[in-house]
Amino acid sequence: MTFLFFLTVLIYNVRAQSDLEIYPNAYTAYKTQDSITIDGMAEEMAWNSVEWSSDFVDIQGVKTPKYHTNIKMIWDETYFYILAKIEEPHVWADIYQHDAIIFHNNDFEVFVDPDGDTHNYYELEINALNTVWDLFITKPYRELDSPVLNDWHISGLKSAVHIDGTLNDPSDTDKGWTLEMAIPWSVYKTSYYHKVLPRDAFWRVNFSRVNWDYELNNGVYSRKKDVKGDFLHEYNWVWSPQGVVNMHEPEKWGYVYFSSNEAGSETPFEIPKDEEIKWALYKMYRAQKAHFSKTNQWLTTIKSIQSTQIVLHGVTLNPSIENYSSGWTISIKSPFSNKLLSLKEDGKFKIK
Repeated sequence: MTFLFFLTVLIYNVRAQSDLEIYPNAYTAYKTQDSITIDGMAEEMAWNSVEWSSDFVDIQGVKTPKYHTNIKMIWDETYFYILAKIEEPHVWADIYQHDAIIFHNNDFEVFVDPDGDTHNYYELEINALNTVWDLFITKPYRELDSPVLNDWHISGLKSAVHIDGTLNDPSDTDKGWTLEMAIPWSVYKTSYYHKVLPRDAFWRVNFSRVNWDYELNNGVYSRKKDVKGDFLHEYNWVWSPQGVVNMHEPEKWGYVYFSSNEAGSETPFEIPKDEEIKWALYKMYRAQKAHFSKTNQWLTTIKSIQSTQIVLHGVTLNPSIENYSSGWTISIKSPFSNKLLSLKEDGKFKIK
């Protein structure tokens, strides 16, 4: 990976503003018995039987996007199917090279963290030309030693774009584009015997749409520049709000529950209470990070990190901290499941 590539990704993904209180979205993806043809048309009954998500929101959760974006999800024994409906009056794209920086076009992005530990997660970006950028991130960019494997590929990925209008034609107004994809479960396997299929379980997932203001030069679309010749900032619209302009905070992603039942046959998935404990742990993590960035030292007591009691569902939590030369571990024993939830200085979450 070149330095320029890393710097571009870092600037795009780490530009953060106010850290707002957010509540992740949840979606139940039902299992389908139908054969799904990936053509961008989504005419199968399996797609018609499931609901669209709520409208995407601004990444910080404070503004309403000017164009609608919605998703559907289903699955079978082989694939995780995703359908995105993207409203766009001017559908354009000019990046054809695989693994180029696709978010320099308007694009749609998928982020998946199967085990929810915020490390070793997957990113997929696709533009209206169906050009793909797929990469594997070992740690969020906030960690300084976070290698990005740009040569990782989603072997067996199927994707197709259907444009309701005309691509790269400024003479008319388009309705938008639909992206349909099938991601093989096998790409998420970490070992030969890993049973990766999330049957009746949830994964942490989020979706992002990058949209740019455009300008025309001799009838050709490009990203709009200001009077100084700098590109205007992109818009970032997401399924589950992040609270900051940074997709690479996986602890804030949404919850996708993969139900083995038929669509509409059960009550909606509810986020487990232990996940709320996890959110509390990450608040302490961010407090630790903020203090370290100012003093180059970690806080060593819970009271110095968290000045008030943590109460969830009427129950007071009792976090503890273990300090060592290279960092710390904060742990909370769940009063809801009796499991031990812990978080390290590098942001990696563990439950046992």
